[in-house]
Amino acid sequence: MTTARQTRPSGGTRVASAAAARAHAEATVRERWDLDGRTPHRQDMIDLSLVVSELVTNAIRHGAGLAGFDTWTTGEGVRIAVHDHSDAVPEAATGTGAPGAAHRVGGYGWPLVVRLARDIEVRGRPGGGKTVSVLVPLRDA
Repeated sequence: MTTARQTRPSGGTRVASAAAARAHAEATVRERWDLDGRTPHRQDMIDLSLVVSELVTNAIRHGAGLAGFDTWTTGEGVRIAVHDHSDAVPEAATGTGAPGAAHRVGGYGWPLVVRLARDIEVRGRPGGGKTVSVLVPLRDA
């Protein structure tokens, strides 16, 4: 089995929407994996799209706007880093990822991220804001 080589972070790629972020993340994976003669598993690419959509949408809606977006491949999958302008940590960040009883309308994005991603990190940025970084595992098709 071939192990994907790591790529460098994309350097704060300027994306303004979840759709642009999804396209960039998918292109990063396909470019690296094509070079290695591999094809990522379809379900893992769907999971990647969902995670990217949720993180970017949360940054736009709850994080005072998207401040940057990085993607890079690792031997285990693809790492996503979403930067925003808010210091507020997602409320469910310390929980299990299961939506609480109060989440009858909305509030399912973060639990979805927790279920589909690994190595989730939320850390403050110098000068304010935060970065949410996750690893989305990828398998060969």
